[in-house]
Amino acid sequence: MSMDFESDILRVQSRIAEIFGVPAEADPAGSAGNLGPGHGRFSAMVNQALAGNAATGGQETAQAALPPEHIEQLVQSNASAWQVDPALVRAIMANESAFDPNATSKVGAQGLMQLMPETAASLGVTNSYDPEQNVWGGTRYLRSLLDRFGGDLTKAVAAYNAGPGAVEKYGGVPPYSETQAYVKNVLDSYQQYKGQP
Repeated sequence: MSMDFESDILRVQSRIAEIFGVPAEADPAGSAGNLGPGHGRFSAMVNQALAGNAATGGQETAQAALPPEHIEQLVQSNASAWQVDPALVRAIMANESAFDPNATSKVGAQGLMQLMPETAASLGVTNSYDPEQNVWGGTRYLRSLLDRFGGDLTKAVAAYNAGPGAVEKYGGVPPYSETQAYVKNVLDSYQQYKGQP
């Protein structure tokens, strides 16, 4: 399947620049046209995110950096197991951690899909920095949110960020600027990963 990640790469690079304080490159893969797992722009995007974390020290007990093809394998296998569009899993991962298995947010969310410790424990995840457990748990949680909100992608994505209670309280995307920006960014990334304009 042919996908155009160019716009998404620029968005992720800008986010990486914000998070790690490093300049974003215009096109990390040059004119490479192979967009398959482990090659071309997708690979360059993941490698840049991982390199940015290494340059800033990362976690003291960090897991080894994952090759892009391993991340893609985790996305595909878990998306299939939980019946979630792999493009949505990628979009969540890109916006949550910029594909960094060692990422920790200021509020304590951990790993590739930024699981909060309480959420991870409720899903049976014992180590959120273990990529296999993290993507399994994150994709399972995403499936539960899609089910809870009747397949409404916008509400499920908002709930991934703000919690399902907040989405139910407000009947949709909560009036939090962070959540509103997050939903827009994830849905934009999702469309890019699906190869749509």
